[in-house]
Amino acid sequence: MLCAGRGERLRPLTGAVPKPLLPVAGRAVAMRTIDLLHRAGCEIAVNLCHLGDAVRRGLESEAVGRGLELRFEVEPDLLGTLGAVVNLRDFLADADEVVLVNGDSLCRWPIRQALDRHRRSGADVTLQVGWDDRVGGGVEVDPRGLVVGLRDLQVGTVRGRKRTFQGLHVLSRRVVEQISTRPSSNDIVEGLYQPLLRAGARIAGFRSRRPWHDLGTPRRYLEGALDWGRTAGGRRRRRRFIAPGVSVAPGAVVEHSVLEPGSHVGEGAVVERSLVMPGARIGPGARIRETILAPGVGVSEFVRIDEQLVTPVDWGLGAGSRERDGLVFTPL
Repeated sequence: MLCAGRGERLRPLTGAVPKPLLPVAGRAVAMRTIDLLHRAGCEIAVNLCHLGDAVRRGLESEAVGRGLELRFEVEPDLLGTLGAVVNLRDFLADADEVVLVNGDSLCRWPIRQALDRHRRSGADVTLQVGWDDRVGGGVEVDPRGLVVGLRDLQVGTVRGRKRTFQGLHVLSRRVVEQISTRPSSNDIVEGLYQPLLRAGARIAGFRSRRPWHDLGTPRRYLEGALDWGRTAGGRRRRRRFIAPGVSVAPGAVVEHSVLEPGSHVGEGAVVERSLVMPGARIGPGARIRETILAPGVGVSEFVRIDEQLVTPVDWGLGAGSRERDGLVFTPL
């Protein structure tokens, strides 16, 4: 599981909270993925770099309680997607297949189905793709389900449809064994998948209809958390998600929002389509709409906040940030 990224587009939130530990309806996003990998029978390794000690502590504390064994591999410098695989060569040596998954994307990953499709197709690599190109569309899949284009590379004469890659890869053992210890690029597309396509390898596109969210920006994180809060990752719809240990004062209104553990909503406050992270506090009469309140943040009574990421001032600034009342406001 890939957990080494810096989360640049989520700053200043990721100045203190690493992306894999972002809470989603009471659980760290990476821990949700770890549970699914475990249920699918995978042995699990996690690569770390940015705020690596914090990620390790956060995941280990939850994994121990579930009886899960994790291996952590610390990268002193960010190695990239393919570099992470090379760095874990000894761990992967005995694997029949390797599942590689983004630790900062939110999905009920269909890991068993992806593995079944990979084995039935005889593909060298299988990539999970969505049914549209709403986030990038960098993978072109032909009517047979084979990848015929990756980024700026196209192969063959049959054209396909643009799809969004969703962050789940399945690699056959024969592919892992042929990865150079010094690849031409540490980016897995440039250093492995494009050369494989040029050489005539079979890369399959596994289409998934399951809800999937790239949590790369504050807006996308908010949308993903709210969607998960409405359904808890399943199909049952609800108006809000309020975690255990949350206090909501009389007269407060919480609609289509997610309140994480230890947060508080004051009397008469209104919270709409917002994410209130652990320990954040909303003063009486405040109105919060389409906003993320970072862990431990407290907002004053009767204040109005719309479409902002609100963080402590000592976490630094992001694009378009401004300071007010000891807090930093970054537009979503």
